[in-house]
Amino acid sequence: MPDSQSQRPQPLWGTDPSVRPRVVILGVPDRERVRAELKRLRPAIAERADIVAEDLEFKYDFSTGEADLVIVLGGDGSILQSARQMGNHQIPVLGVNCGRLGFLAALSPDDFLDAWPRVCDGEFTIVDHLMLDTTLIRRGEVHAKQLALNEVAVLGGPPYRILEMDLYADGHLATRYRCDGLIIATPVGSTAHNLSAGGPILRRTLQAIVISPISPHTLTYRPLVDSADSIFELRVTEPNDSTGLVIDGRILSEILPEDRIRIERADTTFQMLSVAGQNDYRALREKLGWGGSVPVKRSSL
Repeated sequence: MPDSQSQRPQPLWGTDPSVRPRVVILGVPDRERVRAELKRLRPAIAERADIVAEDLEFKYDFSTGEADLVIVLGGDGSILQSARQMGNHQIPVLGVNCGRLGFLAALSPDDFLDAWPRVCDGEFTIVDHLMLDTTLIRRGEVHAKQLALNEVAVLGGPPYRILEMDLYADGHLATRYRCDGLIIATPVGSTAHNLSAGGPILRRTLQAIVISPISPHTLTYRPLVDSADSIFELRVTEPNDSTGLVIDGRILSEILPEDRIRIERADTTFQMLSVAGQNDYRALREKLGWGGSVPVKRSSL
């Protein structure tokens, strides 16, 4: 069982000065700022690392095992795309924010230039983040399968009737929801769609998930936090014509009557490289405006 609180052994390039990290640089295609920052950062990266690939189309094949580190230029959407692209071949990711919010891609380009030499000298930690393995079962067979870093969501779609969904936990019926949709989020995803739907924020290293109904029909339905080791199954009794299974903001499949959706802890984890000065509470304050305008001294970070 992955323990995100434990620290991984440092990669060889973080302990042996003679070993250079092999880096893949990913970025959003057709975004001018990404291209500009890549041009500016490339010399610094190449000075301390071997650049295996520069991929601005998210097409690099990570199954080759040729890379030690992924540098993602973009926003949180690019981080999610990198996780999707790596699939079961996850390697550490360092995010550089070239977007707006940048909750996961926490380093600005200038911060990256300051941190990069220290990263190459081994001054970092690698934190494992929970991922979910989602399987859509249709007529007894696997119809679709996808890893999720943020969340698994069932969304109603037109004609926007209230959905009835049965939730099973470890084979036992938990409840029947009547709502517009349902979100099952990881701690990383707790600050995304789950937060907008009124769900709680989970610390990103927790081994837990949060289940949040969207616009529930009764006041008794509340967001629920459960162990990441639980195995969940969803059944939508009467889906709308366009009811869909959405993984990290992308439609995986439409949902038909009798479909079963199985959600469980994935065997792999998303590995984020963390440098000094980064922490969850600072991200909440600076990226989500948590705490309003309360001043915080730098020495307390």
